[in-house]
Amino acid sequence: MNLTRQPLLSPKRSEALTAYLFILPTLFGFAVFILYPIVESIRISFMDFNILRGSEYIGLENYIDIFKDKRVATVYGNTFVFTFFAVFFNAGVGLLLAVALNRRLPNFIRNLYRSIFFFPLLVAHTYIAVIWQFLYHRDLGVLNYYLGIFGIAAIPWLSQGNWAMVAIIIMDVWKNTGFAMLVFLAGLQNIPTEYYESAQLDGANGRQIFFRITLPLLSPTIFFILVIFMIGALQVFDTIQVLTRGGPGDSTRSVVMYIYEKAFQRFDLGYAAAVSMTLFAIILVLTLIQFRIGRRWVHYE
Repeated sequence: MNLTRQPLLSPKRSEALTAYLFILPTLFGFAVFILYPIVESIRISFMDFNILRGSEYIGLENYIDIFKDKRVATVYGNTFVFTFFAVFFNAGVGLLLAVALNRRLPNFIRNLYRSIFFFPLLVAHTYIAVIWQFLYHRDLGVLNYYLGIFGIAAIPWLSQGNWAMVAIIIMDVWKNTGFAMLVFLAGLQNIPTEYYESAQLDGANGRQIFFRITLPLLSPTIFFILVIFMIGALQVFDTIQVLTRGGPGDSTRSVVMYIYEKAFQRFDLGYAAAVSMTLFAIILVLTLIQFRIGRRWVHYE
């Protein structure tokens, strides 16, 4: 009689069970902090949900009201303008800095500049916004002081709508371009040097090498930066909240700030949930479009 005990699970099933146990905390966190809030937001968006008066089901009324709300168009316009310029300049300046630091430099110099450009990313958004409030001050700000040295009149950075948006974009680029630089730098260093050596032997100049070798091979990194920065910019909140509070008027108010106002200042959670669902849908659609278009220009080795 064979008394050898057979294992309860095969090796393959045992490995699968172990893997599921390792990812269980992440799945639990995703379900509790992401999936459940999304489902609950969808439910609330179909209700007149007020924590003071109670709630009742009203169907699509919140979504219909969005098309009647002129402020929604304003805050979406502000958010799209900010997103376009923030993504463009963060990606563009980050790429230029990465190319500059990818040259043959002493390690000390390279690491020093990496640290300098990456340091703003380590500081909380709120603190940075407070600092830039002083820099942008019309009468006492450092920026207007130096502009005055060159005979340029003081700029109303935070008190005029167009300038306030410019001020927010400048601050955002100053803070986040270091992250783009590091990601681009990692992508540049992963490009095999053989491609450059072969191009130089064929007589290619620096411009040809950059546009025909560097950019195509860096396209997956560029695609990653564009997607990540677009999603983050569409959800901008804290820096604008501290720097301008959405003003003057609604000239710098973002969609997330409007959602916050409706939900936690006016306690209209149903309408706020409906607006948040439109933002969720827009981010999802734009991301899918980027992935679809990315198939045409992203080069995978």
